[in-house]
Amino acid sequence: MLKILIAAVFLAMLTSLLMGAGYLIRDDSQSKRLLTSLKIRVSLATLLILLLLYGFYVGDLGQA
Repeated sequence: MLKILIAAVFLAMLTSLLMGAGYLIRDDSQSKRLLTSLKIRVSLATLLILLLLYGFYVGDLGQA
């Protein structure tokens, strides 16, 4: 279950990255969508790191 959640957060980060790249190319300089995409990506990265630390701490992501 934890591995699926980690994969989902990682895919959400990639989606946010692609959306941010699209906003960078299409939007004008006054648009806030690129900044919002960056905030979401940073939040997801923080969540991913916390999930990984939790997984290693409880042993779900340790040695197989």
